[in-house]
Amino acid sequence: MLRRMTEISRPQPGEYSAFHARYVALVPEDDLLAAMQAQETVTAAALRPYAATPDQTYAPGKWTVRQLLGHMTDVERVFGSRLLFVARGDPARLPGFEQDDWMRAADFGRYALPDLLAEFGAVRRSHLSLLRHLPPGDWTRRGTVGDHDFTVRALARMLLGHERAHLDVLRERYGPARPG
Repeated sequence: MLRRMTEISRPQPGEYSAFHARYVALVPEDDLLAAMQAQETVTAAALRPYAATPDQTYAPGKWTVRQLLGHMTDVERVFGSRLLFVARGDPARLPGFEQDDWMRAADFGRYALPDLLAEFGAVRRSHLSLLRHLPPGDWTRRGTVGDHDFTVRALARMLLGHERAHLDVLRERYGPARPG
């Protein structure tokens, strides 16, 4: 059972970069951890219809559904790693990453879509476990990624916001799953 995290307020501008503001904005809920836990069902339901056509794209040269989910998992790991570094007070300046370089190095085409979905869920649940146990003071701790400061509470919202942003892309651009 999730404990209610009412003491965790929304991050303010200056706790994340302008680029990441769109992800923070996609998470209006007060109870972030409950929203993160509930999202697993939403994500699974959105992707399940594509199990037979995981290589569907919405345009030539765009990512397949499989690649989209692989990217979501990579970013979940990256944002979660950043969150851990910042929560633990590590003073290191954390690197950015280039998603297209990562995609060229990844081979998501060898995964079945249900396996990718299970992996994403496992990574998300590990982050939920970490977040559930953070002391209240850790949520406003700051760290640097690239040239921008981030707080733990901003990074946590970015985890969920990034997922929602890509599910919006799936709904808006990929359309219904095509028959296999």
